[in-house]
Amino acid sequence: MSKKVENSMLIMWTVSLVATLGSLYFSEIRDYEPCKLCWIQRIFMYPIAIMMTVAYIQKNPRIVVTTLVFSIIGGCISLYHYLIQKVSFFQDDAISCGAVPCTGMYINWFGFITIPFLALTAFTILTAVGFYILKQLKQEEA
Repeated sequence: MSKKVENSMLIMWTVSLVATLGSLYFSEIRDYEPCKLCWIQRIFMYPIAIMMTVAYIQKNPRIVVTTLVFSIIGGCISLYHYLIQKVSFFQDDAISCGAVPCTGMYINWFGFITIPFLALTAFTILTAVGFYILKQLKQEEA
């Protein structure tokens, strides 16, 4: 395994860990109750942090294929969640999320950074780095 792949795995682990700890900070420290879509995004992010921990320790970059599935699905959910927060067309047809509305925004930094935006950013980075690792592995095999 090349140093590029190892460093990329470390980036993926760091991003997933920061996203996981960030979501726990918002819910457990700031007492922001997550809506259903936030919970679904967590369901896809938390395993990535665990998988990347094990993969980095074992030096197993092949786990990236699995993490890509999680990050792409999680990213799609984050994008949808962000759209129903920020685009009126999507707000009108937003799903019902239970006690906490999915259209609600606990944070709105600079007018566009919300919690789903942060999750989308993390999933996007994970996806991009995951594809980079796959490309590097393919080049190393050739």
